[in-house]
Order: sequence, then C-alpha cells, then structure tokens
Amino acid sequence: MCVALVVSPLSMAAPLEIVGRATVVDGDTLAVNQRRVRLWGMDAPESAQHCSTAQGTRWPCGRRAANALDAHLQGRTVRCVQRDVDRYGRSVGECFVQNESVNAWMVRSGWAVAYREYATRYVEDEQRAKAQKRNIWQGAFQIPADYRRAQRAAHARPTQAESAPATGCRIKGNISSGGAKIFHQPGQRDYAQTRIELEDGERYFCSPEEARAAGWRAAKR
Repeated sequence: MCVALVVSPLSMAAPLEIVGRATVVDGDTLAVNQRRVRLWGMDAPESAQHCSTAQGTRWPCGRRAANALDAHLQGRTVRCVQRDVDRYGRSVGECFVQNESVNAWMVRSGWAVAYREYATRYVEDEQRAKAQKRNIWQGAFQIPADYRRAQRAAHARPTQAESAPATGCRIKGNISSGGAKIFHQPGQRDYAQTRIELEDGERYFCSPEEARAAGWRAAKR
C-alpha cells in the first residue's frame, strides 16, 4: 500500500497527519512510512520489562503489550495526528484505526498506563482497566517511567556483581521466569552466569540460612 505524510492545505498551522500501515516497534511506538510515532499520553511497559500475576508469577508484560498492539492493528491503515516531536526525533501523537483511538484502547485494555506527566486524557481509561484488573493490573508491576529510571541508575553505577563482594554477601538470590526463588552459592554450576536485578526483587544473601528464611530455596547444582 502506498503510504504518505498528509498535511492539510487549509492551514499551515493544522497538525501533521501521518497515514498508512503501521509496524509495531514496541507497546507505545509505531513505525509508519519509516517514521517513528510515539503514542501520546500513554506509556506501555518496556520490551524487557516483566510484571507479576496476583499469585506472584513473573510474565513478560512488555513483549505481550507489543503483541497485543500488533494484533489490534491487524495490518489496518492508521491515522496519526502529530502533537509534538520528542528529543529522539519521533513524532508524538494520537493514532486512530477506523476513528478509534489506539492510545485509549491500549490504556483501556490494561496494556499501558496514562502518562500523566504529559497528559490526563486517558486517566479514566486507566482507572477502568485497573478496576477490572486487566492485563498489567492483574498483579504487581513497575510504572514504565520508574522502570526506565531504575535501569538508567543501574547502568550508571557499578554492577551488583562487582559491588557485592565488598559487602561479603555473595549468595545470589535469583527469581526465575516462572517466579521460583532460587539461591546460588559460589562454586555452583550456574553461579557465574546468574545476574541479579534488584528492581525485579532479586537480591544477595550473606548465608544460606538467611536466604531460606526469606523464602528462597537452594539451587540443586
């Protein structure tokens, strides 16, 4: 399909419209005619982000949000009304499929939160999704903006693998993708490749007894 950038001739001040079939980059970003469009007023989990169910099981909510957006679009033509351009050069706007706001659908379906720092239009959609415990609201999760800040902070300081020996606490308390809490001691098979992500609830322990008391079990090998 031919894709084009359409600017209304009625007024030079009229907002730019980007029209065409979209490719999903992540849960809040589309690519239309090789132009990135950041969905305005909402924020979806990052691609690598995990959420938890009500039972505490971790699941890849960032990837699932992107998949849900892709399934919702179904290759249909989108019309994005640009509101701004962000610091990365992306258009920031509200996108529509058959006159339905994609932004509102993502928040209402529980795949994104209202990005209150920039807009409040989707707050009611968020409240509805939260009340119905839809998708990311079924359990615990980190607000995407907070997740990004935590990631930046983690990369700005020495890694936990480097700083842990200074504390004398070298036992790694890892949480598996299925939510199992397992601790690895130095010398065990998977110790070296096990990474600890504090923002995901993982931690270091000073003794096996401390780890067991906190609810972790010992790795078998």
